[in-house]
Amino acid sequence: DDFGSIVRAIRLGRRIYDNLRKAMGFILAIHIPIAGMALLPLALDLPIILYPLHIAFLEMIIDPVCSLVFEAEPEEADTMRRPPRSPRARLFSPAMMLWSLIQGLAALSIVAAIYLTAASQGLAETHLRGLGFLAIVVVTLALIYVNRSFSASPLAALSRPNPAFLLVPVAVAAALALVFLVPSLSGLFAFGALRGQ
Repeated sequence: DDFGSIVRAIRLGRRIYDNLRKAMGFILAIHIPIAGMALLPLALDLPIILYPLHIAFLEMIIDPVCSLVFEAEPEEADTMRRPPRSPRARLFSPAMMLWSLIQGLAALSIVAAIYLTAASQGLAETHLRGLGFLAIVVVTLALIYVNRSFSASPLAALSRPNPAFLLVPVAVAAALALVFLVPSLSGLFAFGALRGQ
């Protein structure tokens, strides 16, 4: 007996659909630099930077991001101005897959450039691993930011209200500080100080 509830249901459904696509795009994009940096040192006979513990740590960032940040994203400004999508439309379209691949390859290029530059300067293995891991975490946070909105500009996306988006970087920074500053944890992760030898 309330047509307004139909509008609210459509708005909510579109928001959920958008946020699912954002999370899927992020998941594909972030696993490209992780996989790439697991294989690159092996291919070039350089020190390995990602052990199972490191990948588990990264997944502890990725999973909450998908369930907290993207789930809590507010609706896009044009949510109710779009025409209805085709029932045959794919949740993860080829265009979106390509965009995620581009993001992932760009992130991999940045991390690989940092890693290879540091390796060419003769950085010790533990320092190299710490720097490479930190670079992956930073691009992870950058990819969260990039995937928060389909239509808003980067500055507009940053201003969109989402407390979880602000909480995740703080929690990640605190966890990284513990890993790098507590000797027992940095030893467990096989990290050295980032400032070099």
